[in-house]
Amino acid sequence: MAGLRERKKQRTRELIADTARRLFADRGFERVTVAEVAREADVSEATVFNYFPTKEDLFYSRLEAFEEELLSAIREREPGESALAAFRRFMLQPRGLLGSHDPEAIERLAATTRVITESPALLAREERIFAGYTESLAALLAEETGAKAGDIEPQVVANALMGTHRALVHYSREQIAAGVRNPHLSRRVRAQGNRALTTLESGLGDYAIKPAARSASSRSR
Repeated sequence: MAGLRERKKQRTRELIADTARRLFADRGFERVTVAEVAREADVSEATVFNYFPTKEDLFYSRLEAFEEELLSAIREREPGESALAAFRRFMLQPRGLLGSHDPEAIERLAATTRVITESPALLAREERIFAGYTESLAALLAEETGAKAGDIEPQVVANALMGTHRALVHYSREQIAAGVRNPHLSRRVRAQGNRALTTLESGLGDYAIKPAARSASSRSR
């Protein structure tokens, strides 16, 4: 259980991030400075940078857990299940604001989408984040399949899977900009995801199928 100091630090971190996202939604990412975020959150500018090394980190702080959740979904899949099947289950699970039917939450998603699409800095940072996810997934697939050094297959597969994710993100933003809201939005995104992943199934359905765990007796032989 987290101690008092850790809980206080977490509350401060959340306050700063929530303040920043509110200001960004109101005025746009480029028009808000870190100094303004610090004043609004009643902390020093140095404190902001202690928690968030860059201004872009203030906006994308909630994506920190996504990578580990994705890798865990692949790593902890059931024996006999392919990496693609685990990826499909993870990607098509309703989560966050996209899975909400609360009108206010959906409008927050629309505001978030607007902030990202209007900011070259955020779009560039997002590309780097996605590239990092792809590299991490490729490393996991290489480890699981015993790929040799220099083998590009895990990288190709990881790019195909994460390319689907990126395409769905782009599709959902186009739909939001066009005024589509839940439940229609989530249904459309899920349908597009299913179609894309079914297309990949013919080539990747047998890739990285997790073997069954060996029994203790068989390991001792």
